[in-house]
This record gives sequence, C-alpha cells and structure tokens, in this order.
Amino acid sequence: MNSDSDLQIAGDLLEVPHLLQAPREHPATVAEFAGLARSLAADRAQWEHLVRYDATTRWYHRLRTGPGYEIWLLSWVPGQGSGLHDHGPSSGVLTVLDGTLTEHSGRRTRALTAGAQRVFAPGYVHEVVNDALEPAVSLHVYFPGLTEMPMHTAPHCEAAARPGSVTA
Repeated sequence: MNSDSDLQIAGDLLEVPHLLQAPREHPATVAEFAGLARSLAADRAQWEHLVRYDATTRWYHRLRTGPGYEIWLLSWVPGQGSGLHDHGPSSGVLTVLDGTLTEHSGRRTRALTAGAQRVFAPGYVHEVVNDALEPAVSLHVYFPGLTEMPMHTAPHCEAAARPGSVTA
C-alpha cells in the first residue's frame, strides 16, 4: 500500500507559484461585481461626500471605471424615477445605499431598502422610483460599461399591476 499523501505527491502549493492563481486586479464575474458594490456601499468615505440632491432631475456621478465596467452613484429625491428602461448589452448590480427605492419589473414590485441589491442581465426591463418621503442614494455597477439605456412604454398589463396606477 502506498503511504504517499496528495500533499507529498504535489508538494506544498504555496511553494509552487505557477499553481497559484494570481488575484484579479478587477472584477470579472457577477459575484465579484456584486462584492465590489457591497464593499463600496460599506465604505461611506468613498462616496458620501460626493452625493448631491437635485429637485429637477436625478443626480448622478461616475464614481469609478475599470476594464469593461463602470460604477455610478445616483441620488433620488422623493418622486424621482428612472422611467421604464433596460441597459442594452450591459449587465448590472444595483445597490441601495440610503433610503428606499421601489423597483417595478413586469408584474412584480419590490421595495429596496438600504443594503438591498439587485443583479440584472442584458435586456432586463425595469423602472426604479423613489416613492418614499426621504431622499435615497444608490450605486450602479454596469458591465460592460453603460452605452445605451433604451426607454420602454408600459404595456397595459404592467401598468395594471402597479399599485396606484390608473388604466384606461
């Protein structure tokens, strides 16, 4: 019977640099992008001083870019919304930093409070609105970087699914 263990055969992995994967400088997977968003959300010093509120339009600021991605910081005063849209060929991660936002997608409505995160693929159609009485702040990671944001009109069945909506 052979008494050699796998470690004896392979050796110490830490002593064989070519077997170790180098840490990635930039995120490359959906999980890594979601982790990056959570890490930025937790580090208020990186974004809090940049936030501005604009009563006439949603305020936004590109916080960071990297190879194949970009990160945006957005503020929403009560009543502001994105309109029904998708993100073209980009996937994304939306993270609420402060306040509460409401996401409408198809027949589903979700209240997203601080810390909530939504991941979406290309072609995902939704609308984000600040239905609350307090301002909100959100972080958006797009990969690849956002090149288009086609707007959509709400079909009759989607409008009927929203609370408080009026249908003809």
